[in-house]
Amino acid sequence: MPVRIAEVIEATSTKFTAGAYELLKAPPFGALVRAQARDDSMAIYGLVYDIRTSSRDFGARAVVRGRTYAGREVYDAEIYREHPDLAEVLQTEFSAVIVGFVEHSEIRQFLPPQPPPVHYSVYECDADEVTRFNQAVDYFRTVLFTPQIPGDEALAAALRIAARVSGDAHAFLVRAGREIAALLNDDYDRLTAILRRLRS
Repeated sequence: MPVRIAEVIEATSTKFTAGAYELLKAPPFGALVRAQARDDSMAIYGLVYDIRTSSRDFGARAVVRGRTYAGREVYDAEIYREHPDLAEVLQTEFSAVIVGFVEHSEIRQFLPPQPPPVHYSVYECDADEVTRFNQAVDYFRTVLFTPQIPGDEALAAALRIAARVSGDAHAFLVRAGREIAALLNDDYDRLTAILRRLRS
């Protein structure tokens, strides 16, 4: 049974933002995630393009915790051990661009009729689901051409993840590279930048 990692806290037709249940435990940049839809037979896929941790209080910022008033220095993970209350005052969130949905076990790589509802569950997709989703590549266009997201970086990260679980990373990346080349055939610099990131 998959473990839910977050819940939707904001959603539009093209993107959603989720609050992680554990501080600093967002799925990685480029991860494929699945949000439950109102219809039990449907779930919505998103590709993580932004991760942030900030104060739970709107408009507030985190305060410096690396030095005590007595002058003692604390560093990195030690700060979280010294201040367990941080889990109550900070929240880790991630945003995902919607890249498709599954309905009655059939994956469709275009926008769903409705975004996921606020407060509904979000899951990180396992290797089998990532492999199944990447059997088609129609979502490449969505990621590359959605404004105001780092689409090139997010797609390259997603493809590196998918290649690792594909069974044949080289063949998968060759097929993906050909599809990206077809989409960006008039932008050589952008194409080569993405292809370099696929080899990383």
